[in-house]
Amino acid sequence: MNRVKKAFTNRWLILFTASLLFWAKTILAYYVDFSLGVEGSVQYFILWINPIATTLLLFGVFLYVKKFKSALIVLFLMDLLNTLILYLNVIFYREFTDFVTIKSILGFSKVSQGISGSSFALMKAHDIFYWADLLIFLGILIYLFAKRKEITSKPVKKTFAVAISCLAALTFSVNLSLSEANRPQLLQRTFDRSYIVKYLGLDAFTVYDGIKTEQTNSIRAHASSNGLTDILKYTKSHYAAPDPSKYGIAKGKNIIVIHLESFQQFLINMKVDGQEVTPFLNSLENDNKQTLAFDNFFHEVGQGKTSDAENMLETGTFGLPQGSLFTQLGSDNTFQAAPAILNQEAGYTSAVFHGNVGSFWNRDHVYKNLGYQNFFDRSYFNQADENLGYGILDKEMLKETVGHLEHLQQPFYTKFLTVTNHTPYLTDDKHFNFPALKTGNSTVDDYVRTAHYLDESLRQFFDYLKASGVYQNSMFMIYGDHFGISDSNNKDLAAALGKDPTTWDKFDDAQMQRVPLMFHIPGYTNGGIQHQYGGEIDVLPTLLHLMGIDNKKYIQFGTDLFSPQHDQTVAFRNGDFVSPNYTELGGETYDNKTGEKIDPKAMKIESEIDKEQKQVKQALSLSDKLNQENLLRFYTPEDFTPVDPQKYDYHDLDKKNTAIEQQQGSKSTSLYSKNGNKTTAALYPPIQ
Repeated sequence: MNRVKKAFTNRWLILFTASLLFWAKTILAYYVDFSLGVEGSVQYFILWINPIATTLLLFGVFLYVKKFKSALIVLFLMDLLNTLILYLNVIFYREFTDFVTIKSILGFSKVSQGISGSSFALMKAHDIFYWADLLIFLGILIYLFAKRKEITSKPVKKTFAVAISCLAALTFSVNLSLSEANRPQLLQRTFDRSYIVKYLGLDAFTVYDGIKTEQTNSIRAHASSNGLTDILKYTKSHYAAPDPSKYGIAKGKNIIVIHLESFQQFLINMKVDGQEVTPFLNSLENDNKQTLAFDNFFHEVGQGKTSDAENMLETGTFGLPQGSLFTQLGSDNTFQAAPAILNQEAGYTSAVFHGNVGSFWNRDHVYKNLGYQNFFDRSYFNQADENLGYGILDKEMLKETVGHLEHLQQPFYTKFLTVTNHTPYLTDDKHFNFPALKTGNSTVDDYVRTAHYLDESLRQFFDYLKASGVYQNSMFMIYGDHFGISDSNNKDLAAALGKDPTTWDKFDDAQMQRVPLMFHIPGYTNGGIQHQYGGEIDVLPTLLHLMGIDNKKYIQFGTDLFSPQHDQTVAFRNGDFVSPNYTELGGETYDNKTGEKIDPKAMKIESEIDKEQKQVKQALSLSDKLNQENLLRFYTPEDFTPVDPQKYDYHDLDKKNTAIEQQQGSKSTSLYSKNGNKTTAALYPPIQ
């Protein structure tokens, strides 16, 4: 009995037991209730240690309180608070496949509306384990306070309490270092909230999210419509009128956007062992009648990578200097984006198809603010087991989109996000029947294999679109979002491109930012390769003009690629730029023809370079101001209705689209309705 009493009053044993039990239920949530995508022994190790630091830091406060009963109350409250955070995230994740943010807590009334039925319906039998230790702890507290005789416990020396706090801080530092080594720029890029939880834990995520929210709110609290003056002045003076011969050539057609993940321009027409890496995309690029393709088109992404590319293509504004606009600001920002513009100007239905989870890059929130009516994420696809890397394999994903696509009212604006051609370019002999390069660098060698797989996926998808009749009444916009081979691997790639790796320099790295951009318009006869310089910021004005929609009233930082007034200076996110004659990198100027460094002053082009550099910095800074201060909330173009994200709910989309078909009756324009209310799925070729 004396041993039991000593155990009940041993502060070290109490702290260890409470911490161990909370660690155990956190691990339970990680494995059973959350889907964190843990891969490899390092990530599993990090997952197991990440609850330790914050738990010790918070629970360790218990050691600083001298009176025993008061100390127990403090420990209980810390345990209760942590458990409450954990369990709220469990319930929230079961409904939304996402984690609770400060914004969702502040807007609880809106969040609660999204939780269908009652929270009780989301509870599961094993949830008792999240609360069992607290119930026992509460019982012990009641017993202790019911006893008249004071139970004492010798206080811990302050130096020991401080030592525990220091141990917690050290543990967190180790945790963070391992995480940064495994996932560089973890806190800067933050492309998915689940990554912060996976690497640093829920407590760290909550604190991080709170800091980011406060920073954003502080900036926006001081913003006003006056901030738009310089932005409007710039975009109006920078406007480029459409080329009359191109304006409206795709008016009324469906728009099918193909997002080529990590796809660089050099892959087009490339061969390995005599075989074309991308024979289908080559056929589109080289179709001099129906395709308008660009060979000097550059990605302009920053740390947001894929999300930056999407942001530029959808909104005509740049990504942020650090991190991802989608994840940092996208949940609350006001946008005037392609889905809303096309819907309001021309009656387009909009949809995105993506083989990964909806929370990736915060898309499940951002797409609503962009005005997307439909978002079919991984939860809508059956082939979840056909997965290598970042989501369902492209062939499986594209084939399954048919069941959803055919119920959309036409004309539609649809985007298909491919994922298989994503680093680290995981391959197997079952799915990837193409020879690898032989550089000795697996990232470089397998890149061509996944690119070939993507090409095959698109060929089969186009075969279906032709057989179903969609192809003939559509315009295809095909683009590469960002680099696939990073600067650190470019020298290993050099020989395959016919270049000398020993002379490779940062000029060569900059030229590798070329990615494909094609507008393929069946029935058009005046296509061909376009040589003008441009970047992703120029896509939206170009797309709108092809559809016969003038972009003059919208705030967009790019210009129509076909316009005689098109600005051919391409801004990189770090402030560097490339133009038809020169490339400016870190204050050094290169001649595009020779690749050699030149002296602008000696060549008497200093004023030209300075003018271009000033414009690049102005465009980037004004775009940052627009987005960081959310200034579009103060500006509504004529005849444009601001997007109300609460109108969109991405649950049960097939049921909703079927209901629209039934409501439209004979007026329904969906492919399913046009096909006599029969599916077109059988027209899809067998996956090879």
